[in-house]
Amino acid sequence: MSERPIGPVIPQGSQGPLGIDELLERVRADLDRVTPHEAYDSAEAGGLLVDIRYAALRDRDGLIPGALVVERNELEWRLDPQGSHRAPEATGHDLRVVVICNEGYASSLAAASLRQLGLANATDLVGGFQAWRAAGLPVTA
Repeated sequence: MSERPIGPVIPQGSQGPLGIDELLERVRADLDRVTPHEAYDSAEAGGLLVDIRYAALRDRDGLIPGALVVERNELEWRLDPQGSHRAPEATGHDLRVVVICNEGYASSLAAASLRQLGLANATDLVGGFQAWRAAGLPVTA
């Protein structure tokens, strides 16, 4: 058995490994990110809001009514329409999904991951839950 060397994965055509800021910039270039009011309208039109914040933040700040709560480490398994562990809300690859984290960083990476699973309409909320709340949109304790 041969051992693989441990080291950074360098993207094809790159001079070196990406830093998180460059990765985030590249991911966001492919997303049609939405404002809080656009996310609200998307949900009203049948889109799915997915809250990936961890429990302590949800307990502290509240919840978005109607949003599906899925811990980040379960997201791909719960949203893959072909997956054996999918949530009932994961109805198809054409579903509009708006991923929401606390401030809009982790959600961009999560939305890009969902796109890799074929969810072409996955995106995220600019500014995350904090922007949603600041916009005066519904929040429950």
